[in-house]
Parts: sequence; structure tokens; C-alpha cells
Amino acid sequence: MGTHETSAPSGRASGPLDTRPGKIIAVHLSYASRAAQRGRRPANPSYFFKPSSSIGTSGGTVERPAGTELLAFEGEIALVIGTTARWVEPDKAWEHVAAVTAANDFGLYDLRAADKGSNVRSKGGDGYTPLGPGLIDARDIDPSSLRIRTWVNGDLVQEDSTAGLLFPLRQFVSDLSQHFTLEPGDVILTGTPAGSTVVSPGDVVVVEVDVPGTSASSGRLHTTVTQGIRSFSDTGGLPEVDDKQRAEAWGTPVEEAAGKDSPAIGEELRAKLLRAPVAGLSAQLRKRGLNNVAIDGVRPNLPGSKVVGTARTLRFVPNREDLFKSHGGGYNAQKRLFDSVGSGEVIVIEARGDKGSGTLGDVLALRARYLGAAGVITDGGVRDFEAVAATGLPVFSQGPHPAVLGRKHVPWDTDVAVACGGATVLPGDIIVGDDDGVVVIPPALAEEVADATLVQEDEDAWIAEQVGQGRPIEGLFPLNQSWRERYEAWQKKQ
Repeated sequence: MGTHETSAPSGRASGPLDTRPGKIIAVHLSYASRAAQRGRRPANPSYFFKPSSSIGTSGGTVERPAGTELLAFEGEIALVIGTTARWVEPDKAWEHVAAVTAANDFGLYDLRAADKGSNVRSKGGDGYTPLGPGLIDARDIDPSSLRIRTWVNGDLVQEDSTAGLLFPLRQFVSDLSQHFTLEPGDVILTGTPAGSTVVSPGDVVVVEVDVPGTSASSGRLHTTVTQGIRSFSDTGGLPEVDDKQRAEAWGTPVEEAAGKDSPAIGEELRAKLLRAPVAGLSAQLRKRGLNNVAIDGVRPNLPGSKVVGTARTLRFVPNREDLFKSHGGGYNAQKRLFDSVGSGEVIVIEARGDKGSGTLGDVLALRARYLGAAGVITDGGVRDFEAVAATGLPVFSQGPHPAVLGRKHVPWDTDVAVACGGATVLPGDIIVGDDDGVVVIPPALAEEVADATLVQEDEDAWIAEQVGQGRPIEGLFPLNQSWRERYEAWQKKQ
């Protein structure tokens, strides 16, 4: 029977190596910048395996399967083992590394739930581990001086160095050699820094490893994302995404919303606050020593509307182009908050009083309205002002502005203390707004302040009735002893 050669499909090559590696071992969290994004800092490195069939070459492609959305890149430094390593001490570990090169540890977050932590399917696809294009001789470099950079469509999105690692490169070699033999040609992917995010068909991802100030470089590893035409069948776990997977794929911090842990306003208290005018609440807060609880400069988009709810907070920082690239796109802090606001909650946005761009538009307003948000308070501008008003969501702002968010702001973090319109707002504070403005009420005082305001409103209504009948203000407003006795007698009759 004759033999014949077949060409290897994309992802089945050996990259810059002479042969495909026997093992590819990948590190989970290894950079401090990435750990900060994930909100957890491991005490020791942890690992997973990738199949050698996932190796790809520079200039190749990686396919996003049909029916999926969350294909993410991870620029990494790859170590190529040169000599057999077993029970190697850390100070001898680098002697077993032959070369260093660039790698891209692609992953399909749509399959993470099906993998249940193994990463077999989500990280094992053909072409999901491109390497190269060249090798840096490990003998010629200091492993603590390497730099990793990644570009997407020409924009620099990742830059870090081995100085930013939580664990030195030699530790991976030593640690793994305690558990199994590392053989020549094996590859260790040493983790990715902050900046990893989702890519789409047509995007070109470029990764380079080098030693700054020298000629040592892996060269630039190019991979183009393509769209697959075949979907996964129900012979196994199917793609599945949720907000957590989206957040992690896009490279944004995943945090439990602090506002979700604050007690909701009870129906009785809510009813009182809906009846209580903001001006009256402000007066009662002032009597209790709280003079700086008014959110200044904001007006409602729906005159006559009333907002009562607990605060969820969003902080914008002044726009800086590099920070907007890392924090402004994808599933950023702004989108995460509008996607997670709960029924009866009020989104409070710190925009530093800068009304020179929109801080939300009609799509976000629709989402908040659908989720039952009580309203939005922003000391910045609003895009699509009329369309936002048409959603029926009460929004208090400095007015309309046509510019997009990135003209002035970078969405930075959520559910932290913010300064909105000159007032400090904490997650869980009670927000009340009407045509007179917006006040912030500490939750512990809310019941007391609401009751006192309603009592005062009844008194003021009686006083207004007396003035309307022609009685002079002197002694009536505020009530002197004589008028108070008449008021209390009237109350008893009621």
C-alpha cells in the first residue's frame, strides 16, 4: 500500500520548533496586572495543558467557531525546554531552557462552562497556540529582563515585562519538574499580563517578546481571526455565556456589586420618601448637621418625575488616550453597571461636573429601564437626550451633549465612593430627586428624616392655608406659641 503526504491544516504545524512539542503547559495567573484585573492573587502558580495540535505559525489564522462570540487573545512569553528536567532546583532551572519565543494563548470563553475548569475545549482548538516566528537563545538573556507586547489592528494593547511577574520564569520549570519530566521541545506558556480582550473576525493580533535595548527579539507573531462556518453539535457541551464570562473575556474586573449587598428600601419607607419633597428632606438633613448632601447642578429630563432608590455608583476619570484603550472599550465599567443594576436602584455617576460629553445614551437607558432601575443621576451630559427621555427612565443631568463618552471620560470603577455634583455618594446611600433637585440620605437616618419631613409638610400646608386666607406671616411662619396651640388644636380635630 503506497504512502502519501498531506499538508497540515492551520494550527497543526510546529511553529519555530523543529517538531511539535510533546507537552504544552500553560500557567493561569502569573502577572500582577492580570491578577489585579481578576481580583485574586494566587500564592503559587497553577497550570493546565494544551494539546500540541493547537500549535500555529506566524501569518496563520485562528477560527472563531460559528455560534460563538468570546474568542480572546493572550500575548505570552513561551519557554522551550532544551534538556530533560526532573526535580530541578530553582537556581538550576534556567539551564534547562533552550529558547524563548512569543506565543498567543487563544481561548474561547463560550466553552469555559462546558470545560468546568479544564480548558480542554476552550483553549485546545486548532491554531489556538501560535508560536514564533523566531527563537531567542535562552543562554544569551537574563530571564528577568524580557518584555512582552501585543497589538490588535496596530494598536498596542498589552505591554509588560518579567519584572511584573508574580513568580520568576525559572520557578515554573522547577515547580513542574517536581511532578513530571519536562522533555526537550516541551513548551511552557508563562501567562498573560493585563490587556487581554475579545477579538473578532478580521482582527489581526501581533505578539512580540524582546529584550529592550538589545537586538534579542522573537520577531512579531501575526495571527488573523477568521469566522468559522461550522457550529458545535449537541454530542457534547455547547457554547454558553453569561455576564461573568463576558466580563472576564473582555478583560474587565469581575466584582460583586456592592450595592447588591445593601438593604433595599422597604415599601413603607419608599412610600414616605415618594411623598416627601426634596426641599423638605434637605431641611431635615440640615437640622441634623448634614449641609453637604445636595447633588448640585442637575435637572430632570422628565419634569415632575420623582426618584427614590439606593445608590449604585460609577466613577469616570478624565480621558487619557492610553487608559481609554485599556478601560474604555469592551465590557467596561459603565456597561457592567448598566447591565447589573437592580430594581429600585439609582445609578449615580461621577463625571466631575464636566458636561462636555454624554455619560449615557438611549441604549444604556433602555437597559436600566428594563432592569427596573429607579433612575440615573449624573453630573455630566446625556447623549440622545430626547430618546433617553422617551424611555421613561428619570435621568437627572446637566443637560444634553452630542459627544461620545471618550471625548472627556474613561469609565473606571463601580460601587465605590463617588463625588457627584459636589456631594459624596456611597453605594447603598438613599437617593431622592424631584424638580427641586437631588439629595443623598444616609440609610440610618432615612426613616427619621422621612417622618420628620412629612410632619413638617403637614404643618407647612396648614400655614400656607392660613396665609392664603390673608393672615400675616409674622408669628405664623414659623409658628409662635399661640399659633402652634391653634395648629395642634386643629390637628386633634383631624
